[in-house]
Amino acid sequence: MQKPSDQIFTCGFEIFGKVQGVRLRRETRELATLNNVRGWVMNTDQGTVKGQLEGTLPRVNELKFWLLNFGSPRSIIERAEFTPTKEITARNFNAFTIRYRSDQFTC
Repeated sequence: MQKPSDQIFTCGFEIFGKVQGVRLRRETRELATLNNVRGWVMNTDQGTVKGQLEGTLPRVNELKFWLLNFGSPRSIIERAEFTPTKEITARNFNAFTIRYRSDQFTC
């Protein structure tokens, strides 16, 4: 049985509002990297930002809270949607990256 500090969780997200062109992707990557959260973030053709978070439950929840309530200083978060957070047995990502092509989207 894994210790709670070793358990890894994942969830997807999509952020709506004024979220493109306001450094949201870069600041999400910076905060995720500082908190040892892996995954990715990208702009969508619909004007949203979406991505995947992967890390310990407290760190994933911290990023979710930041995405919902703060974002980057110039962003205006109107709504944030998250897939259910679930435990995974192994990490799927080596780092937190910014993706630039929608065909890289996988869950």
